[in-house]
Amino acid sequence: MQIDRCVCFHLAFVDVLKDAREKQLSVEDVEFSLGCGGGCGLCRPYLRRCLRTGETSFDHIITDADEPG
Repeated sequence: MQIDRCVCFHLAFVDVLKDAREKQLSVEDVEFSLGCGGGCGLCRPYLRRCLRTGETSFDHIITDADEPG
């Protein structure tokens, strides 16, 4: 199973990353402006990793313990 998007807001991490880099957005900024991370919250650790590393598709579960805020 590939995890590549915020399911609450139907946003692919690749698109979120592009927007975040263009506008120099933090995780909190992304949540505020795009909604990603602001629904159920399950995508927050993926979002943090995405913005930190540029990785946009994941093949394993990432938790808050793996990507502390």
